[in-house]
Amino acid sequence: MKLSVVIPVYNESTTIRDIVKLVMESNPQIEKELILVDDCSKDGTRNILKEMSVEHPEWRVLFHERNRGKGAALRTGFAAATGDIIIIQDADMEYDPKEYPILLGPILEGRADVVFGSRFLGGGSHRVCYFWHYMGNKLLTTLSNMATNLNLTDMEVCYKVFRREVLQGLVIQEERFGFEVEITAKVAHEKWRIYEVPISYYGRSYEEGKKITWRDGFRALWCILKYRFVR
Repeated sequence: MKLSVVIPVYNESTTIRDIVKLVMESNPQIEKELILVDDCSKDGTRNILKEMSVEHPEWRVLFHERNRGKGAALRTGFAAATGDIIIIQDADMEYDPKEYPILLGPILEGRADVVFGSRFLGGGSHRVCYFWHYMGNKLLTTLSNMATNLNLTDMEVCYKVFRREVLQGLVIQEERFGFEVEITAKVAHEKWRIYEVPISYYGRSYEEGKKITWRDGFRALWCILKYRFVR
């Protein structure tokens, strides 16, 4: 079994080496395919990734020539993935790769096709951060559930894991954070078996580099309506 780890990267020069080290140290018994997609970073991340690609030519390091968004970076990464299972990993340090066994468990046991992590199921530690982000997440997850007839607790979570067959049958359109809504709607429509597992969350502030904004929240609202009808 091979695990493809797709990491969209944008301006993460301070964390990219650390997160890649954690990814490669997690689940050492599982063969990993590392795919890093730089979305036209401006802070020196591209140079770091070029150095890493020389140090580790077995890694797939891909570059966008203009900033297109997280969804576009994931689309590029998915197209390059050859693993049996594909997991999304953010390039910051908000999510811990040590929890891959929890996320992979339902798929490896043959019970799930898709696994979502959840920051709200009472798993590991959870940094106390923004109240209105929490409320916005709850609102978007609830509206998404109403549109898809799922009962997820954390639709906007980074950690999403897919059997390869799931992604092969999907066409992703969203360029930015609307990806989360779109992928949720499409796996629900296809009736794939979806599980949630509890995860830790080490959120960061805007001063520390957080990127999602209220504009992305409004785009997510539009996407919930759009992908209720568009496949």
